[in-house]
Amino acid sequence: TRWISTPIGPLEIGVKDNSYYWYFEFKTDQELLDPTNQHQHALLDLAESQLKEYFYGNRNTFSELLAFVSEYGTDFQKQCWQALVQIPYGETWSYGQQARYLHKPTASRAVGAANGKNPLAIVIPCHRVIGASGKLTGYAGGLDKKQWLLAFENQQPSLL
Repeated sequence: TRWISTPIGPLEIGVKDNSYYWYFEFKTDQELLDPTNQHQHALLDLAESQLKEYFYGNRNTFSELLAFVSEYGTDFQKQCWQALVQIPYGETWSYGQQARYLHKPTASRAVGAANGKNPLAIVIPCHRVIGASGKLTGYAGGLDKKQWLLAFENQQPSLL
C-alpha cells in the first residue's frame, strides 16, 4: 500500500497478493497511514501518477489503469462498474439511467448498492451518479468529496 495526498484528503492505494486486486480508499486525517509506508509496485506507481495528473487537471480517463482488471466483485457489480466508466467526464447519470444502460430498468437500488462497493474511487467514477432529483446521494468517501469531485470536473475542460 501507499497513501497519496489529494485536494480532498489522503487516499490509500493498494494491491493485494500481486493478484491485482487493488483498491483506493479515502482516509481521514486521523487515519493517515505511516508516511514511510510507500511500498514499491508498478501498479501503485501508475495509479499514483495518473491520480496526480487527474488532480492537476491533465487527465480525465484511466484506460491504462483499467487494463488491470481484478476478479473482485460479483458479475452484477462488475457490470455496474463497467457502466460507470461510460459516463463522460464532467457529466452525471442518475442511478435509474445507469440501470437502464444495463438493461435492468428496475434495478436502480441494486445499482446504487453495487456502486457503493466500487474499489476504485475516481478511476471508476461512481461519484458521477446522483439521485433522480439531482440530489447527491451515497458515496463511500463522503458526500463532501463527491460534491468536490463533481465541481472539479465541471470546471475542467474535457481533454478528449
